[in-house]
Amino acid sequence: MTEKNEKSSGEFKHVSVLLQETVDSLNVKLDGIYVDGTLGGGGHAFEVCKRLGENGRYIGIDQDEDALRAAGKRLAVYGDKVTFVRSNYCNIKNVLQNLNIDKVDGILLDLGVSSYQLDTKERGFSYKEDAPLDMRMDTRNEMTAKDIVNNYSEFDLYRIIRDYGEDKFAKNIAKHIVRMRNEHPIETTFQLVEAIKAAIPMKIRMNTGHPAKKTFQAIRIELNKELEVLSNSLDDMIDLLNPGGRLSIITFHSLEDRIVKVNFKKNENPCTCPPTFPVCVCGNKSKGINITRKPIIPSDEEMEFNTRSKSSKLRVFERR
Repeated sequence: MTEKNEKSSGEFKHVSVLLQETVDSLNVKLDGIYVDGTLGGGGHAFEVCKRLGENGRYIGIDQDEDALRAAGKRLAVYGDKVTFVRSNYCNIKNVLQNLNIDKVDGILLDLGVSSYQLDTKERGFSYKEDAPLDMRMDTRNEMTAKDIVNNYSEFDLYRIIRDYGEDKFAKNIAKHIVRMRNEHPIETTFQLVEAIKAAIPMKIRMNTGHPAKKTFQAIRIELNKELEVLSNSLDDMIDLLNPGGRLSIITFHSLEDRIVKVNFKKNENPCTCPPTFPVCVCGNKSKGINITRKPIIPSDEEMEFNTRSKSSKLRVFERR
């Protein structure tokens, strides 16, 4: 969900990643119903709504109250055509049932943390600003990043930093976090950065990106259950599509992309019969086509203009 922002007078402007590519991938119909599971500031939504006719409808879901407020202002021009729902996209089935919607023509997910969240220092997502360790995408949740950092066992810290941050220094980082918290609770982003820096040799730190980037990513993913939510939601979203409807997903790191890639492949070819069988007997039927054999990535111009788009990938599945 990374977007380039400039904050001014409590508002923010942004350029959504892979904007035209994503909107084009949805094949927007004039009277279609479209769902944005990660509404953010409404950048993609605005462009989709431009293409909707009088009877078209857009459902914007986000668990972040600040995002819904920003999107509400941006999309106000479209009036009743847009419905806003504060929820996690994993609840998309119930959200649509509550709106008496059976099937939709397109679903969009723009995953990860938004630039607005990164740039709002009190949210505690950024390792570049000193703030309370929070990282909640939904501020109604009680648990924060501080609870993970101070209460998880050393092994569990190592596990999430290794698996979700893919950091080769995971074991040493976990050890240094535990050592520091034994002296005093780790309550701020900079205190956590200090523990991480102490775990990584200076020579390595001099020649790579920010040493805390991967650990912050890992803790954020664990706290918000991002990979679990994604993995558990994909089948439901495909089932909610009308024939010809599309699910378009932008990911920002390899773990997300792998989940989407594997799921799309499975839904296109769910047969579990051994390859030696002359005909399929398992009864599993294909739900559609994986439109993107290779993911769509940003142009060189976009990556230069919006550096946060560099790791983004778009994958698209069409229901049949």
